[in-house]
Amino acid sequence: MLLHRRAVLAGTLAAGLLPGRSPAQGNAPAEGQGLLRRPIPSTGETVPAIGIGTSRRYDVAPDSEALAPLRETVATFVASGGTVIDTAPDYGRAEEVLGRILTDTGLREKIFLCSKVAARGREAGQAQIEQSFRRLGTDRIDLIAVHNLIDPEAQLPLLRELKEKKRIRYLGATTWAEKQYGDLEALMKAEKLDVIQVNYAVDARQAAERILPLARERGIAVMVNVPFGRERLFNLVRGRALPPFAAEFDCRSWPQFFLKYVLSHEAVTCPVPGTAQVRYAEDNLGAARGRLPDAATRRKMEEFIDGL
Repeated sequence: MLLHRRAVLAGTLAAGLLPGRSPAQGNAPAEGQGLLRRPIPSTGETVPAIGIGTSRRYDVAPDSEALAPLRETVATFVASGGTVIDTAPDYGRAEEVLGRILTDTGLREKIFLCSKVAARGREAGQAQIEQSFRRLGTDRIDLIAVHNLIDPEAQLPLLRELKEKKRIRYLGATTWAEKQYGDLEALMKAEKLDVIQVNYAVDARQAAERILPLARERGIAVMVNVPFGRERLFNLVRGRALPPFAAEFDCRSWPQFFLKYVLSHEAVTCPVPGTAQVRYAEDNLGAARGRLPDAATRRKMEEFIDGL
């Protein structure tokens, strides 16, 4: 996806849609201009409305040259107001790499740190969670969620114990596939969850039918994964200019177009797009500034993408 996104951003810049800014400047925050924040309903705590996902991109050797751009990306993200970073034990070496970055930069206390448990059985879940604490180099993780609904019967009681001991602050469940929506919906109704994570994008809107309304009804925060549809959305718009109506909601790039659509759903708390370069972190955070699409504009965005 990096190559696809790079091509899309290059085309946007070439078309003059980011006047007065170089690629390096991206969408760095103007002085005094903060990021949109959204509440976690179970406590009222707010978090910045754009995060970072670490799947694939952070699976590198912790002592390799590949660490430097990731460290710079995280530092820029935090300096620009971001806090939410999402990882998982089965993202290869991503937890270890993120832990190394947070140790090197001293940024741990500025991060809303999210990980997952993807094991069957209580004993295996406990071992995996302890490994996550070690890899991340911390004694507290803000959120641990049951990854892809793997054995929630065993893992949710364990997570509740960790929450009672204040080793984690929130618990939840995740999926990225529509085929699991029925099971996710049942779990949301049966259990008290602080957060869910689900796939949702302008061209993949099924979550808005039942999952997002149920989250709002049940007071559950919603993190959104793959808001760019992996390569799909960038493939669709490669070489195309933003539609003129994008200016109506302060949209300056295709990534912001996709993220502002997701954020404009009232149930969404924080998308976590994969982000491994400084300019992408800056551009993504621009989606949490300025206006968001209203209902009529959301329909125009859907129609535009559906028509490509």
